[in-house]
Amino acid sequence: MSRTFVNRAGRLTAGALVVAALGGSLFAAQAQAQASPDAPGRPIGTVNALTGVNERMHPSTDSSVRGVLRHRVQIGLRCKVRAQDVSGNNLWYQLRDRSTWVTAKYIDGAGDVPYCRSLTRSAVDQSIESRNAMG
Repeated sequence: MSRTFVNRAGRLTAGALVVAALGGSLFAAQAQAQASPDAPGRPIGTVNALTGVNERMHPSTDSSVRGVLRHRVQIGLRCKVRAQDVSGNNLWYQLRDRSTWVTAKYIDGAGDVPYCRSLTRSAVDQSIESRNAMG
């Protein structure tokens, strides 16, 4: 009886390893397909600034920096807005996988990025001081 249990346990372990390996490869293939620049409706841009580009909390250089994207990094773009002008370009992109913003001035090859339909604004954004500062 103990020999049967060991034999079944060995088969179960081997079966679990096969399932885990297949599941992992399927997950990797799915992740690669999602990151593919050729995926329709999923715009991707490439950072063209040699020093990288700052990810910001809001589409403005006055907003806090949340991270830096390095030169030639490809990033998924969710949508765009017209906001603060940066060296003649007033477009900003919201990243697809997190809610941070980058100026379009330093992003190449973005293709057809849709405009953001709605942005949630805080009470501070609706203040007279804030509206006057926005221009």
